[in-house]
Amino acid sequence: MLKGKTVILGVTGSIAAYKIANLASMLTKLHCDVHVLMTQNATNFIHPITFETLTNNKCIVDTFDRNFQYNVEHVSLAKRADVVLIAPATANVIAKLAYGLADDMLTTTTLACTCKKIVAPAMNTNMYRNAITQDNLKRLTQFDFEVIAPATGMLACKDIGEGKLPDEQTLLNYILKEIAMEKDMKGVNVLVTAGATQEAIDPVRYITNHSTGKMGYALARDCMLRGANVTLVSGQSALTPPPFTTVISVTSAKEMFDAVTEHAESQDIIIKAAAVADYRPASIAAEKMKKKEDALTIELERTDDILKYLGEHKHPQQFLCGFSMETEHMLENSRKKLEKKHLDMIVANNLKQAGAGFGTDTNVVTMITPQEEIALELMSKEEAAHAIVSQILKIAVAANLFLRAAYTHTIHFLVAEKAEEVLRNMGLF
Repeated sequence: MLKGKTVILGVTGSIAAYKIANLASMLTKLHCDVHVLMTQNATNFIHPITFETLTNNKCIVDTFDRNFQYNVEHVSLAKRADVVLIAPATANVIAKLAYGLADDMLTTTTLACTCKKIVAPAMNTNMYRNAITQDNLKRLTQFDFEVIAPATGMLACKDIGEGKLPDEQTLLNYILKEIAMEKDMKGVNVLVTAGATQEAIDPVRYITNHSTGKMGYALARDCMLRGANVTLVSGQSALTPPPFTTVISVTSAKEMFDAVTEHAESQDIIIKAAAVADYRPASIAAEKMKKKEDALTIELERTDDILKYLGEHKHPQQFLCGFSMETEHMLENSRKKLEKKHLDMIVANNLKQAGAGFGTDTNVVTMITPQEEIALELMSKEEAAHAIVSQILKIAVAANLFLRAAYTHTIHFLVAEKAEEVLRNMGLF
C-alpha cells in the first residue's frame, strides 16, 4: 500500500519509544521506505539497532557521524520524505520545533522537510497541560504541523490522565491518511451506509440479516483515504469504523432513513451499501412474547425505501450509487432497480457465487450504469471498494457533476483543478 513512499519517524526520549518499533515494522510490511531519526536521549530507551533491523536503513542519531555524509543527508532525506511523524514527542523537542531550533539530526531534518509533519506528544499530564507546552503545540499547528491528541490512561509515573502515546494503529492511521492514496476527492462530501438493520419484534427478539458491514466500511475508508469528508451511517456491525469519518450509528430501517435523509442534501456522493430490512413487524410487543403450543404469526409492514427516496430527491450534481445482492437473475433484477430508483450506478453481486457472500473478506461485483456493465474478478473488499469509487469518480468527472462541489465547498478536487483538461481529453469540453 505504501510502495514508493518514504516515511521519517522521529523518536525522542520517552519510555513510549518502544511502541515505534512496532510502528516501523507495520510500515515496512506495507512496503514503505522507513527512516528513523533518534535523539541521543531516545537511545536510553531503545537501541538504534532495533530500528535498523526492522527497516533495513541506518538509524541516524549523531549529526556529525564520520561514517556518513550527514552534512547533506538531512537535506536529501528531507527531500525524499512524504511525511514525518515525531512520536513520541517530548516537551523539549516540541519546544525546539515550535521555535525553529535545530541542534541534532532529528530537528535539522524536520526543519528541512517540506512534506506534512505530524507530532504525537507523550509526557506527564501536568507537563502536557502546562500553558507553555500548549502554546508550543498551538504554535506548531500555525506552521502546518498536525498534532495527534495523546491518549488518557496510566502513565509511566503511575499518574492517570492525558499524556499517553496513542497505540501504533492510531499512529499508522495518521500516516495512511496523509500518503496512502492520491487526494482526488479532497473536499468532496460522501455519505456511505453500511451494516444490517434490526427490526424489533419484542424487547428480546428482532428481524435482521447476515450483513457484517465489511463492504460499506471498506468504501468509507477508501473515500477517506482519498481526502473526502465521509459520513458513515452504520447499522449493526462488529467492525471498528474507519478513522477520520463521522459515524452515525443506527439500529432500525426507520432510524437509517431519518439519518440519511437528514444529511443527504449536503452530499456530493451517496453510496448505499447497507443491508436494510424491507419489512418490519407491524407492532412491537411491550413484553417478551412467551412460547405457545401453536404456531406464531407476525404481521409485517413495509419499511421506508431509502434508495427510492434518494433517487426521487437527488439534486442534479449528486451521484447516487446503490447495491443489489441477488440469488438469481442478477443483472436483470439489478438493472430494473437501477432504472426504477433513478440511480447513477448500482453494484450487483450474487450471494450464491463463491467469494461474494455475507461476512467474507472478498467480493465479486458487477458495476452497472445506464450505459454499461463492468464485471470485476474476485478480489478483496478493499480492492473492490477502490475500483467502485474509482468508477464513480470517472463517471462524475465525465458528467461534470461536481463543479457545484468544487465552487461551493471551495475545494481542490480533481474537477476544480483539472476539469478543462480532463473533459477536453474526453471530448466533452
